[in-house]
Amino acid sequence: MPPVTQALIGLNIVGFALQQLLGPWVTMTFALWPPVPVMPGDAMPFQIWQPVSYAFLHGNLAHLMFNMLGFWMLGRDVEEVFGSIRYLKYYFTCVITAAVAQMLVVVLLDQPPAPTVGASGGVFGLLLAYGMLFPRRRLMLLFPPIPMQARTFVTLYGLIELVLGITGTQSGVAHFAHLGGLVGGFFLLQYWRRRWPFG
Repeated sequence: MPPVTQALIGLNIVGFALQQLLGPWVTMTFALWPPVPVMPGDAMPFQIWQPVSYAFLHGNLAHLMFNMLGFWMLGRDVEEVFGSIRYLKYYFTCVITAAVAQMLVVVLLDQPPAPTVGASGGVFGLLLAYGMLFPRRRLMLLFPPIPMQARTFVTLYGLIELVLGITGTQSGVAHFAHLGGLVGGFFLLQYWRRRWPFG
């Protein structure tokens, strides 16, 4: 496994372990909180490190395992193509744009403040990169087990996230953070390739 993918998986596991060992304080301090004036009593107001630190925390073991599976399936091939440094820049760009999207939605829609955790925004960015780098490579869904081309999988998954985010069907999931990771990854790839809207 390439070094950055391996390190990111390890850091996510360490972050989750600290959550279990040190209790709610870790989540309250390092999760992503929206920059709003009224916060829950035990929450830390928005801090500059939160748009990065939230990506190393997870809500439960299933959440962690699903994201680490995404790293294992997608990150290896993307890092091999990008190289470690560019891969790291790409991943954290997706993490930060996911955080910005989530905060904008909470502020603009005047939603109650709640902590956002998880590497999903970055993993969705990796999914987009995988689909653009290997568009015809086939991926197998878990539920249902249907093989499809990577570009088709990315398109469908993005549309599903958009619908779920707009309708609020699946509460407690940061769908717009996922979409923010996709959008941030897309524009960074377009910038690197000198394509629309940069060339």
